[in-house]
Amino acid sequence: MTGATRGLGRAAVDHILAGSPDVHLVLLARGTAGAELAGDLSLRGHTVTSIPTDLLSLDSVRAAADEVARRIDDGELPPLRGLVSNAGLLFTNDVTESPDGFEATFAVNVLANHVLIRRLQGRFEDGSRIVITVSDAHFGDFRHNMGMMPGPSWQDPALLARISAFPKPDTVAAGGTAYATSKLAAIYLIHEYARRLPGGVDVVGYNPGFVPGTGLNRDAGAAVQFVMRTIMPLTARTPLASTQEEAGRRLADVALGHTPAPSGSYVDRTREARSSAESYDPEREQRLWTAVEKLTSPFVTV
Repeated sequence: MTGATRGLGRAAVDHILAGSPDVHLVLLARGTAGAELAGDLSLRGHTVTSIPTDLLSLDSVRAAADEVARRIDDGELPPLRGLVSNAGLLFTNDVTESPDGFEATFAVNVLANHVLIRRLQGRFEDGSRIVITVSDAHFGDFRHNMGMMPGPSWQDPALLARISAFPKPDTVAAGGTAYATSKLAAIYLIHEYARRLPGGVDVVGYNPGFVPGTGLNRDAGAAVQFVMRTIMPLTARTPLASTQEEAGRRLADVALGHTPAPSGSYVDRTREARSSAESYDPEREQRLWTAVEKLTSPFVTV
C-alpha cells in the first residue's frame, strides 16, 4: 500500500486491518514514516512490513517492487492478493521535476503506479484486487470540484510527462490542471489494465471525493498549506465533503472487496458509477499505454 501514513490512507489502514485481521500489510513509504507506522501496528498485534519507497523516483519504485517480489519468492511474505495505490501529489505549479526528469505530478500519480503494477503483475494471486485512488477533479466541472480546481487538458502523453505542458506553468492554475489531467490519465490506464492484466486480477479506481485536511498539498507553498490545514477542513461539515475517516473506511471497503465493482470500473465514494464522458476513449487509452510503456521501459523491463 502506498499513501498509508497520513490522511485517508492512514484511516484506511486501520479499517483494512480490522476487516481482515490476518492480512500481512506491506507499506511503501518514503523516509521513516512507514517503519514507524509498521512498528506501532506490530505492537498492536498486526503483521506489517515497511519497505522504504520514494514515489518521485522510479528507480526507488522499481527497487521496492523487486524487494516485494523477492520476499514473496523467499517465503518472507505471503502471496500477493492486492495493491492499494493511494499516494498522490498536487503541486502549485507545472515546473517541478522528478529525479528522472518527469513532471512530478505525472511521475507520482501515473508513472509510479505503472511501474509498481508492471513489476509485480506476475506475483498477483487469482482473486486479487488493485485499487488506484483517483479524483473527481477529472470531470473539470463545478458540480464535482466546486470551482476549486481547473479541469484536465489532454494532449500528447509524451508532453504531459514533462514540465511546462500547460500555459503559465509556474502558476497554481497550471499545477491544478496537471493534477486533474494526471487523474484522467490514471482512469485511462485503469481501463487498459483491466484489459491487459492476467485473468483473476481486478483493477478499480476509487474516488474519495473532496477530503479536506489530507497531505495532498504537502509540497505546496506556505499559503496553500495554511488554507488546506485551517480553512478547507471546515467544509467537511457540509454534504460537499467527506472526512478522512469516512474516505479511509470507504477505501478499505473497496480494497477488501466489500464494495462490488467489476474490473476497470470507477467507484465514487461508496458505489460503482460512471466517470466523466471524456474518460471513456479507447484511442487515448491505447496511446497513453504505449507512451507510458516507453517512458517507464528502463524501470519495467527485467
